[in-house]
Parts: sequence; C-alpha cells; structure tokens
Amino acid sequence: MTLMTTDYLEYYLTLVAWIVHNGIWAIVVTSGVIALPFLAIILGEWLNVRTEGADEGNKGILSSQRIENRIWVAIVVVMFACVPTIDVDLATIKFDTSRSAQCQVNVPLPADTGWSQSFTTLNNQSAKVPVWWAFMHGLSRAVTGAAVAAIPCGTDLRQMRMEINATRIADPVLAQEVADFTHDCYGPARAKLFMSRPELDASQMHDVTWIGSQFFLGQSGYYDTYRAKTPREGWAYNSDRDAGLAQVQSGAG
Repeated sequence: MTLMTTDYLEYYLTLVAWIVHNGIWAIVVTSGVIALPFLAIILGEWLNVRTEGADEGNKGILSSQRIENRIWVAIVVVMFACVPTIDVDLATIKFDTSRSAQCQVNVPLPADTGWSQSFTTLNNQSAKVPVWWAFMHGLSRAVTGAAVAAIPCGTDLRQMRMEINATRIADPVLAQEVADFTHDCYGPARAKLFMSRPELDASQMHDVTWIGSQFFLGQSGYYDTYRAKTPREGWAYNSDRDAGLAQVQSGAG
C-alpha cells in the first residue's frame, strides 16, 4: 500500500511518526500494559452484574456473556487500530506531484532538496502501520486531493513574492549602490517612520516596504532629509542642497 503525501515535511515525518509508534507499541506489549484494558473490562462488567437485582437470572452466565462481547470488540479494535501490520518506509511513501503538474508548476522531489540531507538517519529504517490508520491516511489524502484539485490554477502570488525576494542584482556596482542607499537613506527613513507612527492606510503600509516608496519621496522629513555618507559621481554638487558638506575634485555631491 502506498502512502501519499503532499509536502516535504509530511513526507519524512510520516515515517518518523510510525517508527515512534512501533517503539511505543513494543513497550506496551512487552511490559504487559496491554492487558490492563481487558482486566478493566472484566472487573467493570463483574461489578455491574453484582449491582443489578436478583431478577436478572443467572448472573454468572450474564456476566460472562457481557465480558465476552466486550472482549471481542476490544480485540478487534486492537487488531485493526493498534497492531502494526502494513510495512511502510520511504520506498512506500510517495510525494504527490499530480496537482503541481496539472498547474504546470515544477516542484522538485524531496530527494532533490535539502530535506534529503536532513533526514539521512532514516535510511534503511522501516515501520509498520495498523490497518485502520493506513485506511484513514488513504481516505484523508483522497479527500484532501479532491479538495485541492477543485481549486482553480492561477497565479501563485506567494510564490511570485518568494521569487522576487530571492532575486539578486547581477551588477555588483549597482548592488553596492542599492546597499548604500538602503543603509544611508531607506533604513533611517523606516526607523523614523516607526518612531513617529503616522496614520497610514493599507496601500501606504505596503508602499513603505520598498526603497522606491512614494510616501518617503513625497513626504517631507524622510528622503529629503537624509544624505549619502560619501560623494556620488552621478550627482553633481549643489551648494543649496549640499551646504555644509565637503566638496571633492570630481564635483560629486
């Protein structure tokens, strides 16, 4: 039986969970704790019969029949919901890429990501899963898969934002200039904004999250106040704007 998963963490933690379950189940069986529920059933039914009136007939037969019925129910529950039966390891756990393929999104397999290096200790380990929980896993994956398949394919805004955040400037000179601007102007402007706490609407709150913010450009006290710490060749020295700052031979401001 193949256990389907839909994300990297679930792919590995499914096996981890059942390895831990098998260890706990082995302790329960070897320590004899598994007999306690059956003992509780016998004592409970025996006490219930003793508290009933004398008109119940032969109490010995009555109690034995009740105990037998409950014992059989408990045995069935233990066999199907507790006893590890079906083998499961990383070879039988499959990462479901059907939805990503349907939406034409290339999702790498867990073996092609950093997760494979994080769980190397699971190699060559296997576990067993009870029949009932294997059925419930398959049923829940089927329902989840059907619900996800009902979601129409469209632009993944979160993925786009992650890709934009991961984009790096190829030109080292431009990258350094952006870093300098962030350090000299954008960072202080953001700090001043947080200290003054002006009333901003939702669009303005989003606008101030990038260095080309129209709010910082248009509002006085932000970009019109801060200066670069070193002269910039692309900006000619302006006596009005750069008053009090040193002049260099290149004429940069």
